[in-house]
Order: sequence, then C-alpha cells, then structure tokens
Amino acid sequence: MTVLSARRARGSPSRADEVTPGEPTSSPDPVRRAVLRMPSRPLAGLAARMARRALPHRTVRLRLAVLYGGLFLVSGAGLLAVTYLLVAGLPPYPRINSSADLRQGVHVYTAHGLSTTVTRLADQRAADLHQLLVRSGIALVIMAVVSIWLGWLMAGRVLRPLRIITATTHQISEENLHQRLALEGPSDEVKDLGVTIDGLLGRLEGAFDAQRSFVANASHELRTPLAMMRTSLDVAAAKSPPLSDDASVLAGKVREGLDQADRLVESFLVLARAERGLLTNLTTVSLPELVSSALRVRAPALADQSLAVREHLSAAQVTGSETLLARMVANIVDNAVRYNEPGGSIEVTTEVVGPTARLIVESGGSFLGQDSVQQLAQPFQRLRAERTGSDNGVGLGLSIVAAIATAHRGTIDFQARSQGGLRVVIELPRTTPPKRNGVVR
Repeated sequence: MTVLSARRARGSPSRADEVTPGEPTSSPDPVRRAVLRMPSRPLAGLAARMARRALPHRTVRLRLAVLYGGLFLVSGAGLLAVTYLLVAGLPPYPRINSSADLRQGVHVYTAHGLSTTVTRLADQRAADLHQLLVRSGIALVIMAVVSIWLGWLMAGRVLRPLRIITATTHQISEENLHQRLALEGPSDEVKDLGVTIDGLLGRLEGAFDAQRSFVANASHELRTPLAMMRTSLDVAAAKSPPLSDDASVLAGKVREGLDQADRLVESFLVLARAERGLLTNLTTVSLPELVSSALRVRAPALADQSLAVREHLSAAQVTGSETLLARMVANIVDNAVRYNEPGGSIEVTTEVVGPTARLIVESGGSFLGQDSVQQLAQPFQRLRAERTGSDNGVGLGLSIVAAIATAHRGTIDFQARSQGGLRVVIELPRTTPPKRNGVVR
C-alpha cells in the first residue's frame, strides 16, 4: 500500500493508465479535456443568477418585516441570556435557615466531603438549566417567526398609502392633471408627501393650461394680421396699371407664404383644442366613411403619384367629435400620400377587436428606424431631409393625430415597415350600435 501511494505521488501511472506492450497509445478524449479545462467561473455565475431569481423580490415591505423579526430575535436572545444567567446564579441547594432543615433530611458540606443528596441536587439543577435553555430557544424561534409575520402585516398597513400614491401617480398624465391623491388619515409624514404631490400636480396643471391657452390665443390673434396682409396684397395687385412680371412673381411668393402661415395657425388651433380635450358635439362616427371621404378628396394627388390604394374597411364606429376625427383621418392619409414613393402603395384597414375600433394605415416610402419613428408624434419632427421642405406640410400633422386620438381616450402606435415606409395603428373605444328587435344593427 505504501509503495503504491508513493508511486502515485511521484506521478507513476496506475494500473488503468499503464500501457500494455503492443497496444497503440492514444491521447485523452478531446471532450473530456474540454470539460476538464472548462472554467468554473461561468458555472458559479449561472448558479448565482439562478439563486437570485429564486429569492423573492426585495421590497420595502419585506425588508421591514425582516428588520422587525431580526430586532425581536436579538432582543429575545438578550432576554434569554439574562434570564439564564440569573437562574444560573442562584444557590445550587436550598438555604439552611435553621436546624429544622437538617432534621428534614438536607445534607450539607461536612469534613468528610460532599453528601449524596447535594450531588443529586446539582445534577438536577444542571438538567433543569439545560431544559430551560432548550425550551426557551424553541420558544424564541417560534416567536421570531410570528414576529416576522406580524411585521409583514404591520408593514403592509403602514405602506398602504404609498401603494395608493404609486397607483394613482401611474394613472396621472398630462390629460388628467386635475386628478389628485387626496389621502385620508392622520397628519403624518406619508400624508405630508401626498399633500406635496397634490401641490406639484396643481402647479403642473396650471403650467400646462397656461401653455395651451397661450398657443390657442396666439394662433387666434395671428389670424387678424395675416388677413390684413392678404387683403393689402390683393388690393395692390388689383390696381392699375398692371404689375410687372417680377412684381407678379413676388406677389405669388408672398401669397404662398401667407397660405402656409394660415395652415400653420389653423394647425396650432386644432392642436391646442385637441390637447385641452375640449370635445363638443359628440356623436357616433363611422371610421370607414371618414376614410372613404378622405381618399375621395385626395384622388387627384393619388393619381399624380400613381399610388395603389387597397381598402379593407369593416364596420367600426366610435363616439367623438366628427370634425376632429375627420381631421385625424385626413392627416394620416395626407402623410401617407406626401411621403410615399412614386408608384408606391397605401393600405387602409378598419376593424373591430373586442371593445376597440382600430384604424391601420400602411404606406410605402424610405426606410425608417423604429427608434426614430416614435418621435413623429412630437411637433415639428421630421425624420428625413425630404421631410423639411415648406411644401411638405408644417410638421404638425401627426402631432395633431396623436392629440386627437388621446383626447378620444385612444392610443396611437408608429411602426417602421421592414420593406420601407410607415405603419400607423390607432385604437379608439368602440361604440356599440343600438339593438333593434334584439339584433345589433
């Protein structure tokens, strides 16, 4: 046994590793070598990640519950230690107060050594102390678990206002800044936080209203000087003698700029009205009818660019302002026509999916990035150089579309097509047609 161990220690081959004469030698299995050379660090990292996933989410409530349980465990352990020391410090046998105690059979120290009765008392005392320690430890563990559970309940009760604050603030956006937390309860730090957030929401609401009012008022006031400029230009062009060729070209350029300014002012007014959510004259509107009307009006532009239009119009009705919804559909169609390629295509779909009415417009065009198309809902956002010309709109078309959809409690999604172009999906709350004789019409 000693020789074999020495041979292995010196690196001599074992019986399994010895080579029989005449047998070909072969290198170790490459798979085995790869496994042996595989570092253990990736496996350790994988195990750590799996352990983290298995652990519960470390919320404030969980941390407070564990903290309460830990504090109780520490204080309970301290109390147990003090109790044990006090009990252990008591005399190991009853005090002898009189000779009557001796007559009752209590033996004490004598010159010949310790009596049998005192020895038994010491053993019984040690057993009692051990039982006290064990049972107190079990009780401490049970109460620690109970304290963690009670701490979990109390932490949930204390953090309930914070959950209300979180849920409410998630629902508040620029469309419903009038909503407040309005927390109830005693005047403490949590309620002070709610009052502070309500004050912040009030200031934000005032700032948003002031901005929207300024845009609407400024746009309205700009109409008067633009009308005066157009009137002065028409009067000057109508005077005799006739204008020269250069003056006529200049007058045409000025009139084109005034038309652009009129469209911009009108777009500002529609955008401000949609952002403020001022919906009047609510009625039931058919999306297929709005799409058909918009395509019919833009038939000449479609023919000029040789655009192929595919319509998949199913019945889809929504409730809202017919004027704003018509403007929304018109702006989407204008965008699909304006930024399309000659000979391209436009596909329009209206459908109903559960409680939602959906309008989908797909158009050809240049390749766009998915990250950049999400910016199209912002005012004056154009993604390509060809989208900056003054003859290609004022840069508010899709912003108006997004604002109108939001005002009607809907959503809008911009998607870049893999073959080039843009896909716009608008979802609005569906209006269920009235029933007649038990049949939905």
